[in-house]
Amino acid sequence: MSERTGCIVVGGGPAGMVAGLLLARAGVAVTVLEKHADFLRDFRGDTIHPSTQLLLDELGLIERFQRIPYSRLEAVQVPDANGERVTVGDFRRLWHPYPFIAIAPQWDFLDLLAEAGRDEPHFRLRMRTEVTGLLHRNGRITGVRFIDNATGERGELEASLTIAADGRDSVVRRLARIPMRRYPVPFDVLWFRIAARGDDGTPIDVGRNLIPRGAGGRLFVLIPRGDYVQAAMLIPKGTEAALRSRGIDVFRAEVAAAVPELAEPAQRIRFSDVHALDVKLDRARRWWSRGVLCIGDAAHAMSPAGGVGVNLAVQDGVAAATLLADPLREARMSDAAVAAVQRRRRMPTAVTQAAQRVIHAGMRRAFAAGWTPSIPASLARVLRVAPWLTVIPALFVGIGARPEHAPDFARR
Repeated sequence: MSERTGCIVVGGGPAGMVAGLLLARAGVAVTVLEKHADFLRDFRGDTIHPSTQLLLDELGLIERFQRIPYSRLEAVQVPDANGERVTVGDFRRLWHPYPFIAIAPQWDFLDLLAEAGRDEPHFRLRMRTEVTGLLHRNGRITGVRFIDNATGERGELEASLTIAADGRDSVVRRLARIPMRRYPVPFDVLWFRIAARGDDGTPIDVGRNLIPRGAGGRLFVLIPRGDYVQAAMLIPKGTEAALRSRGIDVFRAEVAAAVPELAEPAQRIRFSDVHALDVKLDRARRWWSRGVLCIGDAAHAMSPAGGVGVNLAVQDGVAAATLLADPLREARMSDAAVAAVQRRRRMPTAVTQAAQRVIHAGMRRAFAAGWTPSIPASLARVLRVAPWLTVIPALFVGIGARPEHAPDFARR
């Protein structure tokens, strides 16, 4: 079976769905290929930043989004040497219509984009469709080979451009032989949930702020999610197996020591509910090859430090659609057009990854010293005297180095 479309988007994550929706609104025939049957994967990036919420507003989708159950993350706090919490990033100080990070299941966000796509006559989403190869003609990639994972049917799909948005282990990027520059990362993450209720069902107040915790040389980040806390244990890279070998009781005790108010529900954690993330930090030297463009994690895997991966992926999708809509619609796609996307997004990506590498260096020292997170006394005094400074980290995390806005053709 052979078909043709204007643009193929491989991967139904935030970058791919945003790019596909915006291009369809520009009148470009778009087919999004997603290998899974649905979007239900837990412990993906669930942060919807202020800039992404504003984008949804510009697209006429904010009311639909606000019907999704979500929690509000309003500030980041770090304890000082005395254990008192100091606000280091305050989203409420942003001059912005959405001064908070919404924590919502990513599958709900992607379902919203898919629903909006179904309203567009040029948008097509094919679930359970996995890319198995690339098509070439005259030294240019002209489409993909795929298999329908439900029926086993194989086919080919041709297009003027293939956008690789299929994640940090991108199949399309590998097949296109696009080289990556990789940076060392000192840690992995174990994700799990802790119920915010006692054994008798009594609610436990966990607030609305992101709080790093530590005890016994273990580092945790806690994200309030209403009736539960999404917890991340940061461990030295490659030590997951050794940690699990010590048994679940030791694991529970470490969680309880770092988060004493949740010690009771921590006793209900099971290893089957603890999911490991092999943290990577890399960036494509060139985001494109002839006929292919990488965006999102396919172009640059981000560390969870700062929680900015989804925001960058969405902004990549907006930039790609903004710059490529006219060339695709007018059948004048060129290498210069896709190279322009990399030029536009290279700086914010590099700046963000540089900041993450600084955080990684500090974490490497923390692991070596058995340090628990605390803010230096001098910095704590400055932030208490001049709390307006907390808007600077909020801008970097919540808005980004170069925010993208919906182009006129996509606004509703």
